Amino acid sequence: MPRRHLILLVVVALVSWACYLRAVRNRYATTLAEAMHLIQTHYVQEVEPRVLFEGAMRGMVGTLDSYSHYSPPDEFDHFQQQMEGELVGVGIVVQWDDAAGQLKVVEVLIGKPAYRAGLRAGDAIVRIDGVPVDATQRLSAVTRIRGQPGTTVRLGVIHPGQTEEIEYALQRTTIPLATVLGDIRREDGTWIYRLVDHPRIGYIRIFDQFSERTAEEFRAALASFRRGGEEIDGLILDLRYNPGGLLEAATEICDMLLERGLIVTTCGRGGVELERYEAHPGVELPEHLPLVVLVDRLSASASEILAAALQDNGRAVVVGQRTWGKGTVQNVLKLEGGRSALRLTVGTYRRPSGKEIHKWKHARDEDDWGVRPDPGCEVLLTNRQYEQIVEARRRRDQLTWAELRPPSAAAATPLPAPVSSSQPGDTSTDAELDLEEAARCDPTQIDPQLARAVAWIKEQLSSSNEARGTSSGPSSFSAAPNGTGSGQSTAPESGATAAPQ
Repeated sequence: MPRRHLILLVVVALVSWACYLRAVRNRYATTLAEAMHLIQTHYVQEVEPRVLFEGAMRGMVGTLDSYSHYSPPDEFDHFQQQMEGELVGVGIVVQWDDAAGQLKVVEVLIGKPAYRAGLRAGDAIVRIDGVPVDATQRLSAVTRIRGQPGTTVRLGVIHPGQTEEIEYALQRTTIPLATVLGDIRREDGTWIYRLVDHPRIGYIRIFDQFSERTAEEFRAALASFRRGGEEIDGLILDLRYNPGGLLEAATEICDMLLERGLIVTTCGRGGVELERYEAHPGVELPEHLPLVVLVDRLSASASEILAAALQDNGRAVVVGQRTWGKGTVQNVLKLEGGRSALRLTVGTYRRPSGKEIHKWKHARDEDDWGVRPDPGCEVLLTNRQYEQIVEARRRRDQLTWAELRPPSAAAATPLPAPVSSSQPGDTSTDAELDLEEAARCDPTQIDPQLARAVAWIKEQLSSSNEARGTSSGPSSFSAAPNGTGSGQSTAPESGATAAPQ
């Protein structure tokens, strides 16, 4: 057969195959369009085409896995703002209270419009721009509070213990979302990155998520320990309640703490390695300082990558509870010219040891997934303990250093310490706490996981001192004994269960 005939046959075959594939795609697209038309024509109520389209997209992506997701324009805009580390609003975190049937303010960001106007945690928002807020509007209420910078929103508010509604006209502004937090605030809203009741121990929380700002905020927090009079003997890195976020932020923080070693690898379809992240020489925290990573059952994704990398490289001990087990990689693929997007699972993470982090559907407890605490460092909590610790921390985050120890606190009775349980669902031994007093006390009194982290650091310092035959720790970074040093934070608190409005 002549060569040109062979080439012609190959070309015809390729064109035929391409046409076949296109026909298959068109067939499904045509069927989808036909179904949408039938619904619009015959359904008992009128339906907007956009509603049908978004429903079809969610249904299609929902068949893949629990982490792939379709984000319509409004949701994608909010997602992008969170990843960028800022939102537009008035500086409050709200949550619907089913028991009260009200939209409650759970946190107010210090220095922001709502705080300056007088709103506080516990207030009920009953009206937004003159429109009453009820259960049917619980989701749209958040969108109505947000808006464009410089515009005004009118909130009808009822303060706790009162019945009269007060209207506040608040100007919306851009709210930086801090994800790196400390133990207590100063009067200006910046954080003290040490446990004020154990001032030689640094305490940094990476809270809510890893965003574009997180690595720089973390670097600034570490830098505060290098100021004269603010040195520390050890550091607790608290990743509890953190569901993850940007991989790049987690790997950059690992690089600040590791002199060398593998951080994480990502693998795609068929186990093919996609990316490999290694630590570069140079650290932001001296390697000899004891480091504890606190995790719990809600620590996931980027939190697990950070904890696993530090654990596998022998840089930190992990304390708390086994993590969630979310080890899949999602890429954001923009649609409609960038107005909407697919968050599509494209791979998995592997920790430096080579083990996968992800908990697959049929995984058993004895399988390798997530991040387990080091031997002797597992501290399980009952559901009630967990709720009380979270609520006490939320209330503490609303206090400043000047408000931490009111005159009445000296006469207060000691708080009962929650009893650690090996059965997380067992609440029979839980002690009820006075949450207002718990927010002002030494957090280790009510938080067994934090108490274990502090104890571990002190054990290491004691062992080191015995080996050296000295009375001082191996610190190269001192903290003012009253906990009032000048370490800085780049932004105020971002909230515990929802993004600020």
